Amino acid sequence: MGTYDVIVVGAGHAGCEAALAAARMKKHTLLLTISPESIAMMPCNPSIGGTGKGQLVKEIDALGGEMGCNIDKTFIQFRMLNASKGPAVWSPRAQADKQRYHEEMKYTLERQENLDLKQGEVVDLMFEDVVSNNSLDGSCVRRIAGVLLKSGSVYRSNAVILATGTYLNGLVHVSDRAWSSGPSGMTPSIELAENLERAGIHLRRFKTGTPARVLAGSLDYSIMDEQKGDEPPLPFSYMNDTVGENKTSCWLTWTNEHAHEIVAANIEKTAPYGGYTTGVGPRYCLSIEDKVSRFPDRKRHQLFLEPEGLSTEEVYVQGMSTSLPEEIQERFYRSIEGLENAKISRYAYSIEYDCIDPLSLTGSLAYKGIAGLFFAGQINGSSGYEEAAAQGLVAGINAALHVDQKPPWSPDRSQSYIGVLVDDLVTKGTNEPYRIMTSRAEFRLVLRQDNADLRLTEIGYGFGLATAERYERFMKNKRETDAEILRLNETYVSAEEAAAFLAVLGAGSVSGRISLAELLRRPEVTHENLSVVDPARPAISKYAETQSEIEIKYEGYIAKQKKQIENFRKLENKRIPCDLDYTAIRGLRNESVQKLGDIRPDSVGQASRISGVSPADINVLLVYLTKLDYERKRA
Repeated sequence: MGTYDVIVVGAGHAGCEAALAAARMKKHTLLLTISPESIAMMPCNPSIGGTGKGQLVKEIDALGGEMGCNIDKTFIQFRMLNASKGPAVWSPRAQADKQRYHEEMKYTLERQENLDLKQGEVVDLMFEDVVSNNSLDGSCVRRIAGVLLKSGSVYRSNAVILATGTYLNGLVHVSDRAWSSGPSGMTPSIELAENLERAGIHLRRFKTGTPARVLAGSLDYSIMDEQKGDEPPLPFSYMNDTVGENKTSCWLTWTNEHAHEIVAANIEKTAPYGGYTTGVGPRYCLSIEDKVSRFPDRKRHQLFLEPEGLSTEEVYVQGMSTSLPEEIQERFYRSIEGLENAKISRYAYSIEYDCIDPLSLTGSLAYKGIAGLFFAGQINGSSGYEEAAAQGLVAGINAALHVDQKPPWSPDRSQSYIGVLVDDLVTKGTNEPYRIMTSRAEFRLVLRQDNADLRLTEIGYGFGLATAERYERFMKNKRETDAEILRLNETYVSAEEAAAFLAVLGAGSVSGRISLAELLRRPEVTHENLSVVDPARPAISKYAETQSEIEIKYEGYIAKQKKQIENFRKLENKRIPCDLDYTAIRGLRNESVQKLGDIRPDSVGQASRISGVSPADINVLLVYLTKLDYERKRA
């Protein structure tokens, strides 16, 4: 049927970013989906961003991805989470109009140059044997050659990205009933799962779940707590200065002891507790039966009611995923304050699906055993739209680089949350659906949501992914921020002016002439209220105002963390030969020899993060590599 540079299988959040990235890097790209109605679908919560996840979206945008732009077009409420804490954990989150989000992303794909969007179910991969360039004995390795569709059509390519989400051998559970299905009743991918196993790609079983949807008109919001959005809403994309107004509120209510009694009395009727599922579920997104079982002393659990859009009455009840029988769901939901008369339009369910072990991937998300094959999203054992989109972007970039026979790109965990996500998956692996969190990033004060463009836009521009317009905007913001930081450091006010200003704020006193930057470092002082003693300040953007304030206030902490990053990169830059024989290194423990040989880390830094590899093993490895370097130089 045709030949493409890159083929992407699956048009969820990972597949969309992968296809757009490859196409924007001038590669003739094919995106295949079982159903166009499932493009960028939100089968779980109707929102983008959140703690840690918001940072991923900002980074996707900074590199030239689409998720941030798309949510800016289709949001209905915006909030900055953790705003009362330090900037290291500020995390943007937006409620989406889920139907419009799907439609806008589909429209973007349809208009993208170099990209063909087609409906079709991939049932098998095609391979060819080639002589390995890295092999001394002329042995052959497999290389991807294309895909076979259920219709019999064949599309050829030397770069294929699998982004199958929860569709791969999907099995939906409600109590003791189970049926083959993708999320939200979509068609699952059964044959592809069978053929991947036949091709030697080992699959394992994970599961997730979703709560019921209830109709807004059947809810009593008067006895719930209203959660309004921030004013004004802040854009996700660095390409936008403003994004309009919030259009709706969310609502809080709570479970109660009676609700917990209903769950506890029927817990054996759920799919996991009844023994009807085998997949491993997420640790950080518990079902209500897990909450009741694991925390019996808790009298109530918070529920967050999220409207699913402006053209629907459906409301997502966050915090109440379950696989209880439908009649029990009715009793349980209606035992909640404000939901006494709730009308359920879609019942809760859990879904099992196949995924791979991400330890079989490199830092570029390439499969180690098959040249040109990449994986992205939930098939890699992660959870969440944002984690999927981030991986899709990485896989799309690397598929395009593979076509051009250029070195792969592995995102650096000291430079981005995307790097933390990918490095965690391919180095540490995961035994449950992986979720990004700010606590996973050891350098989170530097990896803030506000400065993703400063960290990543030049990289995206270098790939040809970020546009010239985006790059020019980034440079303008950077120049403006640098100039403002310099001005604040070089502008002084008298002791009398400073004392009067600080007295109003109840912020103590000064002993002499002081710079505006020194004043700004005080916790009571903000860039905005500093205007009282800074009447000649130039008009600057909100971006430059925020950046300059954070950089000055946290200058000492940021400098300390940058020093830590320098030390971190010394180990990251210590490369390990891809063909290193770990069995030849005397002093390595057997467990480390096995794990290092299986995972094949690219650097000593990556090796140090492998579970089971001790600091003593790393020291032995460093000594051995130093000896190797010395011998090679002598030769």
